[in-house]
Amino acid sequence: MRACGTSGAAVTVRVPAKVNVQLAVGAARPDGFHDLANVFLAVGLYDEVTATASDALRITAEGHDVDQIPLDRTNLAARAAELLAARHGIEPNVHLHITKGIPVAGGMAGGSADAAGALLACDTLWSTGADRAELLDICAELGSDVPFSLVGGAALGRGRGELLTSLPVGDAFHWVFAVADGGLSTPAVYREFDRLTAGTDVPEPEPAPELLAALEAGDATALAAALTNDLQPAALSLRPALAATLDAGTAAGALAALVSGSGPTTAFLVKDAQAAQHVAAALRESGTCREVRLADSPAPGATLT
Repeated sequence: MRACGTSGAAVTVRVPAKVNVQLAVGAARPDGFHDLANVFLAVGLYDEVTATASDALRITAEGHDVDQIPLDRTNLAARAAELLAARHGIEPNVHLHITKGIPVAGGMAGGSADAAGALLACDTLWSTGADRAELLDICAELGSDVPFSLVGGAALGRGRGELLTSLPVGDAFHWVFAVADGGLSTPAVYREFDRLTAGTDVPEPEPAPELLAALEAGDATALAAALTNDLQPAALSLRPALAATLDAGTAAGALAALVSGSGPTTAFLVKDAQAAQHVAAALRESGTCREVRLADSPAPGATLT
């Protein structure tokens, strides 16, 4: 393999978090995955990934809870660099520095965001010339949520969530996110989903027409009525305390509340920016969460800064 990269060069990519406004989960497939109808919405909470030339692959990080993320080659960002380098016959010699703004292990695709950010940053640093189709193919190999982290905006994810169709969004939506103490393992939540649904007829996952219409219209009230997450019962089974957080946000006037993805971050859709401040204050005072974050959606996908 050949070396690649320019000494002293640095490329920074900003990547958004996501919330699943619908997460319809099918029964477990023979390969252990589940078919999904996963309506992603990118929100304005971001990680940044900076790639600089190095004599070896190295990962560093700063920000909240970075002690909970691996700083070796098991990090998805490192795997992204290795996959891109292998396809183009170069050594993955790069220093990836991750600045965390997305909750860690919170159901908001922070690790997937870092992988998408690293992929775009390395592609730019190394001038590989990979087109969008190749980048998305690598993203799908890395994980189910990684392609959406690259694309952003709003999209329907089928298959494991990696087969994306962009969706129109008519207006901005306002969110409050309550960050819980500790994380939840996505595989553990899916295992609990399988346990809770064992012996039942799990329907084929399909996007809800009323939810897609609410997104396109930019109608927060209609979207609130249509929000669903089939993983929420499993997340609540593993972390019952999340119910109190959901109740606190709803009591404060949120239009709707749900667990974000596999959790344990909880998401509250609100009417406007003023309502967001009110709900955020109530959640802070409730003592049911560690931290509260505000964000609007949709947000752009991985972007060079």
